Amino acid sequence: MRRLPLFLVIAFILVPIAEIYVLIQVGQVIGPWWTILLLIADSILGSWLLKREGARAWTAFRIALAEGRMPAKELADGILIVVGGTLMISPGFVTDVFGIFLILPLTRPLGRRLLSRVLARRLVFVQGGPGAGFGPGNGPGNGPGNGPGNARRPGPDVVQGDVIDPEDR
Repeated sequence: MRRLPLFLVIAFILVPIAEIYVLIQVGQVIGPWWTILLLIADSILGSWLLKREGARAWTAFRIALAEGRMPAKELADGILIVVGGTLMISPGFVTDVFGIFLILPLTRPLGRRLLSRVLARRLVFVQGGPGAGFGPGNGPGNGPGNGPGNARRPGPDVVQGDVIDPEDR
């Protein structure tokens, strides 16, 4: 959460400034009409890649489910393809570079590794001292005070009682 403001500054201030700068530079070199045409062609290429690679990822996802295995790689590929396609369709050359990096099958494994590292850092945490929260060796039953129904993590309410058959009344 501490990095969120930095990410927002980069996403909403620095990226648009970089996009405008690159667009102006490209427009000065090849002309404004060619720049607009290149942006349109770029968006069409992004749409086509999104459709093609998205269909491949969907097929791989369905095969993984049919084989009964967890489709982790396929889910990550799907996320990367959607994000990359969105970046490719949006106007600008800087976002297109990142988008094509996420979409192409040759570079996607690198993006998948980066995504898994980011998710691993976000998911592995220990809160409240040793034996609490998630993390290596901190699953249910691993470590002191980590079972259901303790003070740190209460379990379900249990009501003691007897079952009475309505016919016995």
